[in-house]
Amino acid sequence: MQWIQQLVFLLCLATGIEFFRRSVLQIRRNIKLGRDIDISDQPKERIKQTLLVALGQSKMVRRPVAGFFHILIYVGFVLINIEVLEILIDGLFGTHRVFAGPLGGIYNAAIAFFEWLALGVLIACVVFLFRRYVQKIPRFTMREMKGWPTKDATIILFVEIVLMGALLQMNAAEQVLQARGEMAAHGSFPVSSWFVPLYDGMSNSALHLLERSFWWFHFVGILLFLNYLPFSKHWHIIMAFPNVYFSSLKPKGAFDNMQSVTTEVKLMMDPSGAVPEGYEPPAGFGAKDVNDLTWKNLMDAYTCTECGRCSSVCPANITGKLLSPRKVMMDTRDRLEEVGKAINQSGAKEMPDDGKNLHSYISSEELWACTTCNACADACPVNINPVDIIMQMRQYLVMEQSAAPSELNGMFTNMENNGAPWQFNQNDKGAWAKADS
Repeated sequence: MQWIQQLVFLLCLATGIEFFRRSVLQIRRNIKLGRDIDISDQPKERIKQTLLVALGQSKMVRRPVAGFFHILIYVGFVLINIEVLEILIDGLFGTHRVFAGPLGGIYNAAIAFFEWLALGVLIACVVFLFRRYVQKIPRFTMREMKGWPTKDATIILFVEIVLMGALLQMNAAEQVLQARGEMAAHGSFPVSSWFVPLYDGMSNSALHLLERSFWWFHFVGILLFLNYLPFSKHWHIIMAFPNVYFSSLKPKGAFDNMQSVTTEVKLMMDPSGAVPEGYEPPAGFGAKDVNDLTWKNLMDAYTCTECGRCSSVCPANITGKLLSPRKVMMDTRDRLEEVGKAINQSGAKEMPDDGKNLHSYISSEELWACTTCNACADACPVNINPVDIIMQMRQYLVMEQSAAPSELNGMFTNMENNGAPWQFNQNDKGAWAKADS
């Protein structure tokens, strides 16, 4: 019978990995719909930034309470997965606690540490549920968090509670079996020992069944959790590291010149000038849809944790304006997912025209409310930059649609006619000095 369990385990594992692989490839395909951009400079600085921000959680701890409990969950996710490695080996080869023999006392200490960590994760999840539903922190109740985003966050917290609970219950049942000589004595169980009285009166066969049930529940739960991640905001668990690595090293607020515009202006100013080799006139300006954004912008959208730190420091949002940087990222991801599904349905290799674009999700009022202060980019725990997307969408409105606000159109007209933002003749530029003298 053991080989049947191993076969079932292998089939479950292979199925879970295959579905996960397909989801990852689809997300990769969607990200590659964006414009190409070279982000391969300064690898040492990028590694340093990744270690500090993604691994070290340096921006999370700016808010100590949330930062502390997030680190508990983060460390628990990383380290408890070492025990998952043991589950994989045991499931594939029919062993039980395969690391116990080679590691000896170290193994006992590790299991004890994992149990305390599991308890920490449980407490952190309860705290986050309290903050969300009892304390009702404002950034969790903004309009873009209505419906699925809130449900998604809740599902993940409950799943983590259930998985940690199953792990501790499995260990509790095994402790009773170890005490009865039914299993070899391996591990140290300081937390799950609290639940031992629940199982003392059970028969050995019932305990064996219960221990195996919790073991399988934990394993299958991990596979389901893994395949839920690509459809959840918690995909940032995977995306945080590459996203931080490829984030900009330039000072916040530094904008790149549009090279195509610069080249066109130079050619207009000097018609006899040589056209750069391989140069093609621009087909358009700014971002109308997600494929006009860079692949890094689209990676940002998939990395968004929906924590709302960006919106909570946004001066436009704080003063009651429609703009929420978090919504910009969520809308970009939703539009990208919509485009990806349309490509799958049509079988096309490029974006089909469905009559919609990114501006169907993000209104002009939101875009022009941005002050470009970059407070949102500074606050983001994983270095997402909503301002970059906003500016590219503004460029499209101004340069393609001539749809700038009237105040800006007046300034543009003055710049064109007078060489200055103000409405006076160029010959009168020095009049202020004469009047003062």
